[in-house]
Amino acid sequence: MASSLTSKSILGSTKPGSSSLPSELRRLSSPAVQISIRTQPRKNIQIQATGSSYGTHFRVSTFGESHGGGVGCIIDGCPPRIPLSESDLQFDLDRRRPGQSRITTPRKETDTCRISSGVSEGMTTGTPIHVFVPNTDQRGLDYSEMSVAYRPSHADATYDMKYGVRSVQGGGRSSARETIGRVAPGALAKKILKQFAGTEILAYVSQVHQVVLPEDLVDHENLTLEQIENNIVRCPNPEYAEKMIAAIDAVRTKGNSVGGVVTCIVRNAPRGLGTPVFDKLEAELAKACMSLPATKGFEFGSGFAGTYLTGLEHNDEFYTDENGRIRTRTNRSGGIQGGISNGEIINMRVAFKPTSTIGKKQNTVTRDKVETEMIARGRHDPCVVPRAVPMVEAMVALVLVDQLMAQYAQCHLFPINPELQEPLHTEQPQNAAAL
Repeated sequence: MASSLTSKSILGSTKPGSSSLPSELRRLSSPAVQISIRTQPRKNIQIQATGSSYGTHFRVSTFGESHGGGVGCIIDGCPPRIPLSESDLQFDLDRRRPGQSRITTPRKETDTCRISSGVSEGMTTGTPIHVFVPNTDQRGLDYSEMSVAYRPSHADATYDMKYGVRSVQGGGRSSARETIGRVAPGALAKKILKQFAGTEILAYVSQVHQVVLPEDLVDHENLTLEQIENNIVRCPNPEYAEKMIAAIDAVRTKGNSVGGVVTCIVRNAPRGLGTPVFDKLEAELAKACMSLPATKGFEFGSGFAGTYLTGLEHNDEFYTDENGRIRTRTNRSGGIQGGISNGEIINMRVAFKPTSTIGKKQNTVTRDKVETEMIARGRHDPCVVPRAVPMVEAMVALVLVDQLMAQYAQCHLFPINPELQEPLHTEQPQNAAAL
């Protein structure tokens, strides 16, 4: 940055060449003392809005509130010439939408999306994509008492503590309705990953309250979306699905709620995604998943259970498969080692707390700091995990497509080292654009 220097004379000194004083006085006067003062030009201070954007190369910003005019997102950095229509996004939005079964919130929304920019003649143009979903079933009066008192374990109090003001209706930005702006771009990210690298992302409910699906009952190599979507709780095992539904029904009829766990797997993830130190792949996945509403925990690979093993028991030994690829015989690392994907199945588990807003009398305080009691009204899920499945898939997809673009830019711009590296993309048929 350029700067300027100015000189000031002090202690009664005169300017150079000045003859305003008699020569006798000039001889007696103190010599000039020059002080250089460096002046800085005024800086342009930029303050970026925080907390509503994710991604570096494939960047998503969400907007809107639960009981406002609508919600949506802007997707910046999407590659051009990707076939895209509203129907590509609508499938996952329908999996996320409220009112889809008796174990979800009764709020009725179609969550029909509209793309208004970034797509021309069915193809992405490389410019920002704007997706909007209108709100059509708002009931703002259901939240009148929440303008006075805080719902326990909700974001009401902390929003006031941070901003000094908040949107009372539906919780504003803290509402899970904000996740529409994640699920829509997540569907696009999954499409890019599938088309470019054959990558598949599947999530399912593995626990509701005290009903825990044993890991050995799910074959991650052959798990299908149809198995997951075969029941309203999105558990791929029919027997445990019925137990989970019964557990939700038991609290739903009493105005209470329960939590659970969503397991997510990634098949055919390209090797080399993620970077060492601060931006490890598992760190990015944890941040993305933990940014979802109601999340309370994240594990990948062996997780906390790995602490019960010795190093010899926990290590994944290498071998060379029939195709000459380096593989691991076990996968306690969860498909990530040193913060970088190794080509094995990436697996993670995300814990969700019981829904905070329940129809039970609870102690709380008002905004005026007066202790009181309240029964929260409004329409809420008795258990969030069935609808959280597409949300987790979306956040994992957003991380992976951003990391894929970063890896391509840094490590595949020039010819790869075929002895150690693999191409990021799979060979596609001639009509791949029609996928």
